[in-house]
This record gives sequence, structure tokens and C-alpha cells, in this order.
Amino acid sequence: MCTVCGCGEGETQIEGHEHSHEHGHHHHHGDADHDYGKGAAHAHAPGLSQSRMVQIEEGILSKNNEYAAANRRWFSEHGVLALNLVSSPGSGKTTLLTRSINDLKSELRLSVIEGDQQTANDAERIRETGVKALQINTGKGCHLDGHMVGHALETLKPEDDSILFIENVGNLVCPAAFDLGEAHKVAILSVTEGEDKPIKYPDMFHAADLMLLNKIDLLPYLQFDVEKCIEYARRVNPKIKVMQVSATSGEGMDNWYQWLRATKQLSMIGV
Repeated sequence: MCTVCGCGEGETQIEGHEHSHEHGHHHHHGDADHDYGKGAAHAHAPGLSQSRMVQIEEGILSKNNEYAAANRRWFSEHGVLALNLVSSPGSGKTTLLTRSINDLKSELRLSVIEGDQQTANDAERIRETGVKALQINTGKGCHLDGHMVGHALETLKPEDDSILFIENVGNLVCPAAFDLGEAHKVAILSVTEGEDKPIKYPDMFHAADLMLLNKIDLLPYLQFDVEKCIEYARRVNPKIKVMQVSATSGEGMDNWYQWLRATKQLSMIGV
């Protein structure tokens, strides 16, 4: 069982791959099997000291970073802007993504890697737009990692000079720690979730370059303090850019699209 968020080991399934491999949070170190915990969470596992758990986690993250670096090299060589979309479940991530794709697919080359514990529902929704999408099911695992994404690239084969959206598993804890080789993490936060999410889950918002505050069409019906939410986000990450959007009404989406265009242009010149 993961000592960070409580999920267990699971068998990862990637579309287009005949094999699957166990991932989740179960790794081999010598002759022993261990779970890991994020040090800051002060988690405990029977028979393991906090310092030993930190040691194990550092090893896991180091190996992940090797895979992420290989992905990053591949993205750079092929001119692919990779964006890691992270959020809680129910933030409207997939709805925002499908609207973005429908609005931009005639202008930009796009593809999607979908991460969920089970089902291919979201990948099927993406494919209905006419854009290539590949599903990764993590079983009981609570996040994507660099190894999974590297395997997915072999099958998906994003076009050169394109944008790849990686929709991570809905979870504001573990995805913050696992680099996928992306250029930017984009955190999607719904106004239905509460304005204190950025200070409750600071690692995620610290790691993100952009926060999309979604479902703003619902603000008249909620007690949600937008300014307080933005203040909290900037408290944990003074450099975070914030955009208010509604994937349903379309409000604010042009600002998001302009950011995508500008970020793609900068990536083409190596900035």
C-alpha cells in the first residue's frame, strides 16, 4: 500500500502493448519489496524507519527521473510540447480537454495520453474529436510515471511539431512528485472544490506553472472566493499563472488557447 495516499500496487495496462508490468508503488530493492512514502507526509511502514523510507523514495524518484529525461529528449528532438494536466477527480479536466481539442484541432497538431485507474472512457471521448489518444490504466496506482509515458509514446507516436496533452490520474498528491518529461504541469481546479485546495495540496500547485480555475460559470451559485483562491495559489507558488475559464460556457478559454499558442512557439525556438 502506498504510504502517501493509501493506494496499492496494480497492473498497468497500456493500449497497443502486449505486455503489462506491475507499477503502482511496488518496487524491488535487492531481495526485499518495499512501498514508499513521501517524507513530508511523515508516513510509517512496519519495520521501516522514516530515514529508510526517504532513502527508498529517493531511489524510486531517481529512476523515474531517468525515464523522464529520456522522454524530454524525445520531445525536444521531435518538437513536441508535452503538457501534464493534473487535478482532483471531477475538476472538469476531460471536458476542458475535449473542448480545447475541438476548438484547436484545425490549427494545431494534437494528441493525448489518458491516465486512469480503470476504463478507457476518457480516451474514447478524446478519440471522438478525431484526435489520436492512448489510454494508460494504472490499476490501483495513483499517478502516471516516466516509464509508462515512454512506453505510450512508442504506440501513440505524436506528430513532430505538435502538442501532447498528458491527462494524469485524478489526484493532487503523488503526480506532483513524478516528472513525466513534460514542459509544464497545468493544474486544473474547479470552483466546486473549495478555494483552499492550493494550501491543502501545496506540492502540486508549487510544481505547476499554470492554474486553470475551471467551471466559473457556476460562481453565481456557489460560495467560492476567487481572490482568496488565487492568493492561496500564489502563496505556495508566487510565479504561478492563473486563468479563469469555463469549458462549458467558453468563458476565458481564448486566454488558455493564447497561452498554448505562445508556449508552443517558445518551445520551437528552444525557450
